[in-house]
Amino acid sequence: MTTQSRPGHGRPDPGLDAITSERGQLINIAYRLLGSLAEAEDAVQETYARWYAMSPQQQDAIRSPGAWLTTVAGRICLNLLGSARARRETYVGEWIPEPLPERTERSTGRPGGATVDPADRVTLDESVNLAFLVVLDSMTPAERVAFILHDVFCHSFAEVAEIVGRTPAACRQLASSARRRIRASQPSATPAAHRAGIVRDFKQAWEAKDIDALIGLLDPDATAIADGGGLAVTFLRPIEGGEQIAHAWIEIARRRTGAMTFLERTVNGQPGLVAQQDGVTVTVYAFDVAGDRIRRIWVVRNPEKLRRWTTG
Repeated sequence: MTTQSRPGHGRPDPGLDAITSERGQLINIAYRLLGSLAEAEDAVQETYARWYAMSPQQQDAIRSPGAWLTTVAGRICLNLLGSARARRETYVGEWIPEPLPERTERSTGRPGGATVDPADRVTLDESVNLAFLVVLDSMTPAERVAFILHDVFCHSFAEVAEIVGRTPAACRQLASSARRRIRASQPSATPAAHRAGIVRDFKQAWEAKDIDALIGLLDPDATAIADGGGLAVTFLRPIEGGEQIAHAWIEIARRRTGAMTFLERTVNGQPGLVAQQDGVTVTVYAFDVAGDRIRRIWVVRNPEKLRRWTTG
């Protein structure tokens, strides 16, 4: 590792630059592991706190600071995943991963955008779409860590083993099990433009209160899940069946106020919708589309998960 110029010496610190440049990668890993940008940011902050708690001599003895940071962040996330399962038992209603908008659709209220929002560091690819994150959430913490670090971020099983406290062979089995879960839940790929068209048709049918059109766009076995976190009114249990979902959405349309608007937006890199009340986003809708039908709808109303979407 490059010897660092310590604070107060008045000289550039290339070692410090190398350490801070890892933050974006760590945020990307932690968000995929935790499904919450707020928790991911906290995990990365704790990782850096542990780095800076070491003496300069201890830091200089670390051959690969980037690998050290990833290992520590992975262990912190692994512990958080274990405790998250206990916290979910007291969560009001269903828990859905925190949705993220495109950078161009995000407003953080920072004058001049001087501070980098952690959300700006998250690469919105297939490994962060809501359907993928929901499947990840069904895995054991060790499966999730092994799969994300090896299959998504290309770390060796030896490196993963150091994080999860198991042998490389055991980590290989964990990743294999996670892959089977992913394959079983993912439909054949549907082109992005086609998915966007289905979501647009759904929006238009919803606004027109055309229940037949809605039913035609929904898979007969479709599921709708909402997350209000006890902080916003929404349905607490999943709605099962295309017809039942269509009727529920018609009821939502009937209750819509004049100040409410529905907009097509990108949600975690996929076509979605947002509802805005007086210019402020109050609901984010994410969709899982297979062929010409919508299989799942995720409705996020918990205001703590919509901070990145505030436009008012």
